[in-house]
Amino acid sequence: MIKQLKPSALSAQIEDMVEWLASYGLEQSGGVTRLLYDQAWSSAQKAIQAKIEQLGLTARYDDVGNLFGRLAGKDPEAKVILTGSHIDTVTGGGKYDGAFGIVASLLAVEYLLTHHGQPLKPIEIVSLCEEEGSRFPLTYWGSGNITGVKDRDTVHNVKDVNGISLEQAMRDAGFGSGLHSPPERTDLECFIELHIEQGEVLEREGKSIGIVSHIVGQRRYNITVYGESNHAGTTPMQWRQDAMFTAAEMIRLLTHRAKADMSGLVATVGHMEVKPNVGNVIAREVTFSLDVRHSDAGTIEQFCETCFREFETIAAEHGTRVMYHKWMDEPPVAMDHTLNEAAEDILRREGISYKRMTSGAGHDSQIFGTYCPTALLFVPSRGGISHSPAEFTHTEDLQRGVLLLIDLLYKLAY
Repeated sequence: MIKQLKPSALSAQIEDMVEWLASYGLEQSGGVTRLLYDQAWSSAQKAIQAKIEQLGLTARYDDVGNLFGRLAGKDPEAKVILTGSHIDTVTGGGKYDGAFGIVASLLAVEYLLTHHGQPLKPIEIVSLCEEEGSRFPLTYWGSGNITGVKDRDTVHNVKDVNGISLEQAMRDAGFGSGLHSPPERTDLECFIELHIEQGEVLEREGKSIGIVSHIVGQRRYNITVYGESNHAGTTPMQWRQDAMFTAAEMIRLLTHRAKADMSGLVATVGHMEVKPNVGNVIAREVTFSLDVRHSDAGTIEQFCETCFREFETIAAEHGTRVMYHKWMDEPPVAMDHTLNEAAEDILRREGISYKRMTSGAGHDSQIFGTYCPTALLFVPSRGGISHSPAEFTHTEDLQRGVLLLIDLLYKLAY
């Protein structure tokens, strides 16, 4: 189906469009910063809108700032095949995260319209307004509003670090006043997201495409150990109630348990606060973060329960006590088996190597995945680096992703 497309021409288009979109929010460091409703974000959305209209598609926004480009279908009763990703970035992020999914969708729909005309079912490109949580303490604002998971009634007190409310930023960007259509959709047949892996599995294993079976569940805690402050020089070791030593043993235990688990579970301690945090005083209080992820909710539960039982024993041995605050518990989300089978059929036919895998990072697909059939497809990331100016994917890999998307959209909509 895609034999008419010259690879060299597609490669040049991909490279040009990645650089074009990165120019909105590009910094001297090479990083890209587009935060929800800021000037770079607005400029990028307007540029994509112009591109959509240039292709002959119908562009529209919803009232939270998601941008859609519609290629109408012949069947007026058919539901929408939706494809795209998020336009926002982390601060100083890379050129590909989110943006590539939008670029790929634009190129795929342009090809289909040029070579095959109007589809049977409507296809829509979406540039989702927010996924990263970089400006405001929320995530998946774009996909969450489309699926009804998020709504404006819950964000009245949400502000950025400068004290600007989400509501004010939304209005300043031209949204949130009822001028555009409500964001929640009931007309979606499926959602297809093409994304960089943001890990190094595909590169290490020499695979061109990742077909995601599940997006992992995430459970996050703040764990606090309470001991007693005392003099570092005059308190014998055997009489100490050292919160730092207790916390260190806990962290060592959970890390070794995670490494021994061969099912793909990961556990991370990335943040620690110590009181009084003085070099010659025994710590009286230590709080550390815990992030546990796996594609099976039961595995996460069992790991946490086992570790916490042993934490109690460790705390008692050192005359300390421990408390837990769970502040995130997101279940794993399965991607659609039928869509994945369709993608695999294409890859086998074209002789392109691929891997069935789980996603250890969260994506808009996990929000859509509980709402409509969803596929999340990965292309490799060099060195697994992401959220960084060093984020990079070879053009050949990007091209394979676009070609897969073209074929998959053709199979679904024509």
